[in-house]
Parts: sequence; structure tokens; C-alpha cells
Amino acid sequence: MEAVSLLMFAAAIGLLLIGFPVAFSLGGTAVIFTLLTSDMLTWLPWEPLFRLARLNILPQRIFGTIMENYTLVAVPFFVFMGVMLEKSGLAEELLETMGALFGTLRGGLAISVVVVGALLAASTGVVGASVVTMGVLALPVMLKFNYDRSLATGVVASSGTLGQIIPPSIVLVILGDQIGVSVGTLFLGALIPGLMLSGLFVLWVVFVAWRYPERAPALPPEARTLHGMDLFLKVLKSLVPPLFLILIVLGTIFLGFATPTEAGAMGAIGAMLLALINRRLDYAALRDTMDQTVKLTSMVFIILVGATAFSMVFTALRGDKLVDSFLLNLPGGQWGFLFFTMLVIFLLGFFIDFIEITFIVVPFIAPIALAWFGPEMMAWFGVLIAMNLQASFLTPPFGFALFYLKGVAPPGVKTGHIYRGIIPFIALQLIALLLIILFPNIVNWLPRLANVT
Repeated sequence: MEAVSLLMFAAAIGLLLIGFPVAFSLGGTAVIFTLLTSDMLTWLPWEPLFRLARLNILPQRIFGTIMENYTLVAVPFFVFMGVMLEKSGLAEELLETMGALFGTLRGGLAISVVVVGALLAASTGVVGASVVTMGVLALPVMLKFNYDRSLATGVVASSGTLGQIIPPSIVLVILGDQIGVSVGTLFLGALIPGLMLSGLFVLWVVFVAWRYPERAPALPPEARTLHGMDLFLKVLKSLVPPLFLILIVLGTIFLGFATPTEAGAMGAIGAMLLALINRRLDYAALRDTMDQTVKLTSMVFIILVGATAFSMVFTALRGDKLVDSFLLNLPGGQWGFLFFTMLVIFLLGFFIDFIEITFIVVPFIAPIALAWFGPEMMAWFGVLIAMNLQASFLTPPFGFALFYLKGVAPPGVKTGHIYRGIIPFIALQLIALLLIILFPNIVNWLPRLANVT
């Protein structure tokens, strides 16, 4: 049976490598191996093996895993909130204001992009919207004022991915469901690492601006149109809306007033209010937002359906026992296991999406992590995975942030500029990952303080 499970895994990987859609690669493999190993083929030399995995059981398992899962209802709410905020003009206001605020410094425009990326991450959690918005608005301005193309594209792409780790994050919602940790605990645990990573990005920009002034110049005096009280009022006006939304979404979760699903619903309403205040809420905007929300949510859930079916049949074939035996007997014990799983997730990020990695890999490694580290460290393990998965948006050839940015970049920006630009930021993410491994309290301190662990 273990040999059959390896064959099933190889078949799924083969379908993925030739470009077959992930959901159907996993779900189709599960159906085929269910038929091959059920009592429909009575000539097989063993007992009818997998009554649990018969086709009439699969729908029941999928329904119980997905349709009755209250936590996953938060996904469409957060997606809707992010897409609606894209229509509200929030990012444009933030970028314009932060550019004026930091423009007197060398590298000030790049610093403003990182700050806006962090604020958008805490307001929306949708990477695509952040990268595209900043690529359209900030990148041409940075190039206009003679920023190095690689630095400019690297800052925009990496700052846009902060929505992966700074809550509210869709990947944290999915991870919480997969590893059995409350989403509120993961949100609290990921807050400091997300801000730490943003700080590392800012420090890198400051270093580049100090070491190579020509790559990140300050804005010329004629470009600084806001001063004194006018600048203060502009900053106040631009910061209040995102801070209001962050307070609604994260504040209610952290204070225990609402579950992540309920807070996501309030965030969706708050996003519509901001769009209304900015006079961007009309029928066309609402229709486009709902259309994108349905598409992205459907993609997440259809992959989950396929991954659930695959996991069920793979487990019935005792493939999970094979995985457990391998991971528990790695040299180095728990640290060998941690190094191996982080390396595998990082390498998979070069080729497949974070959602697919979460649904394919995490269900098999989560029980082993629980055995090695204990339940009190599972939030730390989940944040490690989230930080690692964030790099999947930046690693070529299939980094989605790179695709988003290339699609909206000015004609003078080549793919090579983008690839060279993201290298130091990937290195910074790996440094942040190492810091979290060496100092688990970076993750555990806030949940412990809030008595949620």
C-alpha cells in the first residue's frame, strides 16, 4: 500500500509539472486511485482495501471539511475588503502623502512605498491589489526621479507581499485551519514578525541610499509641494481611514470582541464605507469587487476540495505513515525536521502557489510538528510557514508578485531589473525567518500576553 501511495504522489506531481490545474491534478488523482484500489477491482491480490476512500465517502468528507468550516468563511470577507479598498482610492492618497513626508530623505520614496505596503497589508491582506496599485502609482514616480530600476522594482514587489505576513492575511486564515491554531492567535503571533520584516526592508533602503546615493536620491525642492500644517493635515487625512479599518478588523479580534470571520464582515462593510466617503462606491465598482471576490474565493476552495480528496485517499493508502516515518527519523531530530520542511516549502515556492503548498504540504507536516514542538509552539510554526510562503511571491520563475509588477511596469523596466531587484529582499526574508527560529518569543510574546495560547 505504501508503494501505491508513492505512485499516487508521483502521478499528482507529474500532472502539476506538465501544467495541469492544481485542483484537478489533486482531485483527479484521488478519484483515479480510489477506483483502482477499491473493491471494484476484485481481481487484486489483497482485500478490498480502501472502503473509507470509496467515491461515496469523498463528498461527505469534503462537505464536512469545507462547507461546515466557519473559519474559512473569513476568506471571502477579507478578499472583498481588499478589492473594495483598491477601488476606494486609499492607496493613492497614502502614496502621495508618504512620498511628500519622506521625500526630503535619500531613499524617501522607497521608504514611503514600504510604509504604504505595510499599511495596505494591515488594511487589506491582498497581495495582488497592493503590488498592482503601487506598481501603477509609485514605480513611475520613482523612475522619474532617477531611482535605480532594480531597487525601485524590488521595493515595490516586496512591499506588496507584506500582506502575506501582516494580519489580516488570507494565508494565516488558511494556515490556522490547516494546523489547528486559532486565527486570532496566528494574527497576534504574526504582527511583530510582519513589522520586523517591514523594518528590515526600510533598513536596506537606508543602507543603499547611504552607500549609493545616486541609486535612491531625495526629491528635488521643486517636487515638494506640501509643507508645515498643510503636510500635517494631509498626513492626518490619509492615515485616519486605514487606521480606522485596522482598528475595526484587528482590534476587535485582539480584544476578543469578534471572531476573525465576524471581523472580516465588519472590514468588508468598513471598506464600502471608505469607498463611499471617497465617492468611489457605485454599481460598477461593487460589481467588479464581487466578481473578483467570487473568482479568488472559488480558486481557493476548489483547490481545497482537490487537496482534501487527495489527502483522504493518500492517508487511506497509508502514505501518511510513510511520511511520518521519514520526517520523524531525519538526522538532527526536531531541528533536522524544521530545516527540511522549511527548505522544501521554500523550494516549492519557486514553482507553485502558496495556497497549493498550504493545502498539499501542511496537512502532512503539521502532526509531526505537533509531536516535535508541542501545541504551545504551533503558532510559532505557523508563522514560520507564513514567512516562508511569502517568499513564494518573489521567487522566479513563478513568483506572482513579479507577474503583477511586470504587467503594470513602464516599458523601460525589463524582467531582468525585477529579478535582480528582489534578490536582496528574498535574503532579508530568510534573515527574518532565521531570527524567528532563533528567538521564538518574537512570535509567542503577544499571544502569551493576550492569554490566547
